[in-house]
Amino acid sequence: MGRCAVAVSKPSAWAALRRPGRLIALASVGVVLIGLGLLTAAASRSSCDGACPTVPVSTEGEVVADRFWFVHRDLGPEGSITVRLADMTGTITYPPPDHDEIVAGLVPWAKTGVIVKDGLDQGSDYAALMLTGEHGVRMQYGYTEDVAGSATAPGTPVWLRLTRSGDEITGFESVDGETWDEVGSVAIDGLPETVQVGMFAASPGDLTVRETALGAGLPESRFTQAVGVFDHVGVEGAGAGEWASDSVGDMNHTDWEKLHHASGGVEAGGVWTVSGTGDIGPATEDPLRNVDQLLLGLPFALAVAVVFAARFGAAGGRLPGREFAVRAVSLGAAVFAVGAVATGVVLGVRLEMMRGNGFPVTPLGAGTVVQLVAGIAAALALCAVLAFAIGAWLRRRWIAVLVAVALIAVPYVIGVLPIFPDAVSEWLLRLTPAAGFAVKQTVAEYPQVLGHYVPSGGYFPLPWWAGLLVLLAYTAVAIAMTVRPAAVRTGPREPVAA
Repeated sequence: MGRCAVAVSKPSAWAALRRPGRLIALASVGVVLIGLGLLTAAASRSSCDGACPTVPVSTEGEVVADRFWFVHRDLGPEGSITVRLADMTGTITYPPPDHDEIVAGLVPWAKTGVIVKDGLDQGSDYAALMLTGEHGVRMQYGYTEDVAGSATAPGTPVWLRLTRSGDEITGFESVDGETWDEVGSVAIDGLPETVQVGMFAASPGDLTVRETALGAGLPESRFTQAVGVFDHVGVEGAGAGEWASDSVGDMNHTDWEKLHHASGGVEAGGVWTVSGTGDIGPATEDPLRNVDQLLLGLPFALAVAVVFAARFGAAGGRLPGREFAVRAVSLGAAVFAVGAVATGVVLGVRLEMMRGNGFPVTPLGAGTVVQLVAGIAAALALCAVLAFAIGAWLRRRWIAVLVAVALIAVPYVIGVLPIFPDAVSEWLLRLTPAAGFAVKQTVAEYPQVLGHYVPSGGYFPLPWWAGLLVLLAYTAVAIAMTVRPAAVRTGPREPVAA
């Protein structure tokens, strides 16, 4: 009698993934990410005396800081302003260690000087020449560009000059008003025929870091004010109007300004004293700088994805290469889809909820949205595949879950939350799979902005591509350790029918 072979088909990768329990676990990744993100937004409210201020946006569409006191007048297409900055002083409120007094002093990037600006609107184009608290004379423009001049210290008189020739603005400095050194020059496309020119003062918050019991650093900022005294003020090419004194952005709302020394500009005997707070430069107070503030459910969604994927991998055991690849790709694609949809929903809906609750919100640019949605979804998918490989390798569900959570989810949570010292967080986000979440970084470090550039503030130690490479390397190693090589036939070969 002939031999009858019965083929037993294994469930396809999609069929295995479509089991009710696994579908619920997969959906839970999106539900947790969306639910926690929107729940915290619904519970948050912001109120202002009158209309809440908007977040300044430059002509390039970037969120910026643009708040200072401005004594100004019209300037035509050809002209200049020349001043002597006779003195520069400042005030810092309640600095460490005791936080119990107001002291005289300047923060490193306090600034007073001369500026050409396209009107009084926040975010409009400008070029400024200034003396800073600790970094000497600088020429700044475009909100991100910074050119160093001499190392003059506050209290030492210095002459400053800005010239305009059409769209080109050039800055000069001098120790005597006779011999001038060029600091920098910039062409600002599209300047109108008449711009505003004058003297300004600004001073960002005094930033210090307070250490918690476990060593984490929490940033603290206090109100500061800078004061510039200008004499020998001369303008060539000025319009017919007189000097005006205005703030760019809101000012004079703090107790210090109300009760002690208001920001503003005062003239006496040809000498102008200009006092101001705030900053002109890259954004420092934008609520969207740290994406973790929007995606508060991401650590929990990551934990759910890792647990689900590790259990799924352990259930299948060590598989031949082709079957493992099919299951891993199916799992990764499913998690990517869920992560992309959930991230897009949170970013879109939460921003609208924040706007409706009174928060000043600037829409994220299309490029940033694509980066966040695709990057976070890709990182979640790779973490799931890594956990799946760990589960298939260990083949014991709860051991696999513990190992995967400890390797992937725990370092991410410790890294992005202010729990342990910043150095610990930075090394975890360099050396563990959690490095892959550098794809969600939207914070850029600028030397002319004093900031707390650490993971708990949204700043990752690796660029996005390097973080993804670290995660990919872990995934590749786990796959190599897991995949069972195909069986090799060693017996006699069967005859081939003619």
